[in-house]
Amino acid sequence: MARRLGYATAAILRAIAQERNYGLDIIAATGLPTGTVYVTLGRLQKRGFVSTIWEDDATAEADGRPRRRYYALTRAGHDALEQTLAAFDALTLPDQVERRG
Repeated sequence: MARRLGYATAAILRAIAQERNYGLDIIAATGLPTGTVYVTLGRLQKRGFVSTIWEDDATAEADGRPRRRYYALTRAGHDALEQTLAAFDALTLPDQVERRG
C-alpha cells in the first residue's frame, strides 16, 4: 500500500489540479508558507507526481517579471490526489451523526 500524502501535499496537488500552476499562485491558493510549497514541489517532482516547464524569457520580459516555472500533475499525481482525497473523505462525519459536546 502506498504511503498517504499529508494535508499540505494534498492541498498543493489539488491547487495544481485546479490550474493554479506556478509557485506564487499555488501559495495563494493553499495559504501555505513559501518554504513549504517550494520544498514540497521539489519532492513531488522527484516522486513523479508533477512535471515542470519553464516559461520562455520573452513572455516573462513582456510582462515585466521573472520567468515562471509551471507545474502540471502527471497521471501518478492525479492518482495520488484521488486516493488521498478519498482517505480524507472517509474521516469526515456524516451530517446526521450527533456530536457529543
